Amino acid sequence: MAANLLTDKTIRAALKKAAAGDATTLSDGEGLTLIARPDGGGWWRMRYWFGGRENRLSLGTYPAVSLADARARRDDARKLIVAGTDPSAQRKEDKRQRAARKAAEKAIADGEAAPGSFEHVALEWWAAVHTAKVSEGHAERTLIRLRNDVFPWVGSRPIAEIEAPELLAVLRKIEARGAIETAHRAKDACGQVFRYGIAAGHCTRNPAADLRDALKPVPTRHHAAIIDPKKGGELLRDLMAYNGHPVTRAALALSAMLLLRPGELRQMEWAWIDFDSATLTIPGELMKRKKADKVNGVAHIVPLAPQAVAVLRELVPLTGGEGARYVFPTQYNVQRPMSENTVNLALRRMGYDRKTMTAHGFRAMARTMIAERLGIAPEVIEAQLAHAVGDALGRAYNRTQYLEQRRDMMTKWADYLDRLRKGADVLLLPVRAA
Repeated sequence: MAANLLTDKTIRAALKKAAAGDATTLSDGEGLTLIARPDGGGWWRMRYWFGGRENRLSLGTYPAVSLADARARRDDARKLIVAGTDPSAQRKEDKRQRAARKAAEKAIADGEAAPGSFEHVALEWWAAVHTAKVSEGHAERTLIRLRNDVFPWVGSRPIAEIEAPELLAVLRKIEARGAIETAHRAKDACGQVFRYGIAAGHCTRNPAADLRDALKPVPTRHHAAIIDPKKGGELLRDLMAYNGHPVTRAALALSAMLLLRPGELRQMEWAWIDFDSATLTIPGELMKRKKADKVNGVAHIVPLAPQAVAVLRELVPLTGGEGARYVFPTQYNVQRPMSENTVNLALRRMGYDRKTMTAHGFRAMARTMIAERLGIAPEVIEAQLAHAVGDALGRAYNRTQYLEQRRDMMTKWADYLDRLRKGADVLLLPVRAA
């Protein structure tokens, strides 16, 4: 096919003729044409075939785009076609990238995360997905972790360009300060950001998935707990002799009796207690569950042994006045529950360091001793501990499962604690067969 058929003289003559009302189209060969318009201008267009279809590509206007420039643009487009790229699609992509760069420059100038950056995608994921799935506190901790440990290093980087070695280097910085668990949690959060980025079209792969075995394993840690009966008796005598605030002493006593998580105990409300039926009913939204289960989940019923009822009745004059909300309010603001550190600090005052006993350790103490010393079936203990059931059907069935058995167990447990505190010699009973 002949090429380079036009000259500037030919073009000017055609434009003059078009201005007089005789528009025409001139061909320069190899698909390049000039449409001479009545306004005296010329419009460069290129006709080409790609993927079995005819296409047209605008190359600018004459004389702003000279004949030589139009030919150069035609040649560049033909090179793309030979390489398997549609020039029109490439032009749209170039335009998109220019707009993205402009938006990024503006965002940076305004102190915001640039669109397409890791920080921008992470914040989008956090607001749209993460906050809807987890508790407010969990979401806040995730955001703090990202802002402190990830964004400073890769936040401004385009998420599509981040590879596994770069992400690993960020996590190694966290690991280097001994925060192994934090490094793993940061990796998990980054993995969720990349998965969201793939779905939203910001990137095509998740480099965090390549780091499965790249970090040091998280050391297995258990809440310190006393599980020896003799030492348990000493602890119970110390709890009774605690000379601190009487409300704290009651919290210590109920920590041992009720098998509650520390957060559930300290947020206990008078409205949850029914003295007539001797039960404590904790709303589902306060239980340790996934966010959807908190909203839709059932309340957790805790049968109260006579000893627990007695402790609560003693608290009524102290914290249960008219309009009172919390069973264990702070000493300075009755509208707020006591600090999460109150029980642990009381244990420290009594000489129990964090390697010996913790507030959460009362659950482990009960779980172990009830199984080993009282012969209670494991499923009854687990139901009282409110450990998660794996499937929705099981959770629905578990609403009132073993309630009478749990009431009997809680009474036996409180009686057993009384015997331990008095120094009684408690024999190991065989565990009942399932």
